[in-house]
Amino acid sequence: MISGSPIPHVVPAGRMARAEQPVLTLPGGWELRPWHPDDAEALYAAGQDQAIRLWNRLPVNSPEEARRRIERMRRRWQAELAAIWAVARPGGEAVGLTGWNDVDLQGGSAEIVYWLLPAARGGGVAVEATRRVSRWALDDLGLHRLRLCHSVANPASCRVADKAGYSLEGTMRSALLHADGWHDQHLHALVRGDI
Repeated sequence: MISGSPIPHVVPAGRMARAEQPVLTLPGGWELRPWHPDDAEALYAAGQDQAIRLWNRLPVNSPEEARRRIERMRRRWQAELAAIWAVARPGGEAVGLTGWNDVDLQGGSAEIVYWLLPAARGGGVAVEATRRVSRWALDDLGLHRLRLCHSVANPASCRVADKAGYSLEGTMRSALLHADGWHDQHLHALVRGDI
């Protein structure tokens, strides 16, 4: 029989739910802010974008469905399950999404998600957003380990992971079903102390 105290939670329950989701700034005049109902058209547009649909499960088939998903983002923050931001210019429309799914406060981990509409692609915004939400997750929230997973057929996400400081840990075989079948995935990680 093992004696002693149980393993403590890495992040105490309630840390997210008791706080408002912050606005985070990025270089180049971008910000990460909570999604608003007014962003439904941008989320709907993302659901129709072929490049986003290729790599993300984003079944948004109407602006009303987008509004429901935005409300779900708020509820998931309150339930401490996810922290999802809109990528935008201050006061402007959402042109992307970044943040954390599968938040596990007890175990101290989460998995990043992100996409950008065409207007924001190609300027390093995905890398800066990944760096910024990673610092927030490690330093402000207090998580210990962050995951970034992507299809091995998506070299752009591999570059984002590398430039944001995530180490490639390996390949997960046949790990995610895409529209064209099962894909192997790269697993990258960032652990407290890496940056």
